[in-house]
Amino acid sequence: MPRVACAFWLSVSGQGEIRTVPVPEPRDDEVLVRTVCSGVSRGTETLIFRGGVPESQHTVMRAPFQEGDFPAPVKYGYLNVGVVEQGPSVLLGRTVFCLYPHQTHYVVPASAVTPVPDSVPASRAILAGTVETAVNALWDAAPLVGDRIAVVGAGMVGCSVAAVLARFPGVRVQLVDADPARAATAKALGVDFALPQDALGDCDLVVHASASEQGLARSLELLAPEGTVIELSWYGDRQVSLPLGEAFHSRRLVVRSSQVGAVSPARRARRTFADRLALALDLLADPAFDALVTGESAFEDLPRVMPRLASGDLPALCHRIRYTPADG
Repeated sequence: MPRVACAFWLSVSGQGEIRTVPVPEPRDDEVLVRTVCSGVSRGTETLIFRGGVPESQHTVMRAPFQEGDFPAPVKYGYLNVGVVEQGPSVLLGRTVFCLYPHQTHYVVPASAVTPVPDSVPASRAILAGTVETAVNALWDAAPLVGDRIAVVGAGMVGCSVAAVLARFPGVRVQLVDADPARAATAKALGVDFALPQDALGDCDLVVHASASEQGLARSLELLAPEGTVIELSWYGDRQVSLPLGEAFHSRRLVVRSSQVGAVSPARRARRTFADRLALALDLLADPAFDALVTGESAFEDLPRVMPRLASGDLPALCHRIRYTPADG
């Protein structure tokens, strides 16, 4: 068993490094996992990399196995897929998903890992945390058969929502983004695409995930009377203006937040966090989700890759990090 592992740490805002960290001997109720791949969530992780977490959200934004504190130094991440090398026999040798940072080996409670179905490759399973966000958002949104729906913002979360909605019967789904290159992603997911100025209106529901006030304003414009915007964007320490004058009140529009940190009230009495994550992994049996993984780098290159992702020099939805058995 490895006694040390290598982990990616944000040392100061805008700068990361690989550190050697100890790996404890797992207890009877724990597992030792060797990471196969992890994913960089470009929205949240790059915001954290830039030091954009407001002090009021330092506790709320903690990841399950985060070490250190915001703004830095901090070890942060939550899209990790690996193989159980030591632990209970029912998990031994299984490929599992865990909300763990970028690290070559780690020990966590056995209850913290979720087996990846045989129908889902490890390279795609890194999306489980984001698809789980989409599941929770749609539990909040409660779309109905025949609804007219726009998803504004074709980032990782918005595309995940659109991919799940594409399987709903009878709905009109349009993915809206200012980047025309996202049309290819929409096509791969099986949904229509439009630039903001060309988006179809009269929507019963708009899911907003562009993290821009322009996108949120456009989302309101796309609604039918008494329609609802489900707000999935997280703005960090930025102030956002919202047009609540003109016809906002007369049209009885609704803006409602959704956040993955709690199971949606619509399902909280009957579904656990584990149920929600297991559902997300089941949905990932669909190879269409491969369109959300837009690049790959070696683990040892993360200190050079993260600044490029944060600046936009390296465009990405989910950027996959690969690990070799020699790592750690």
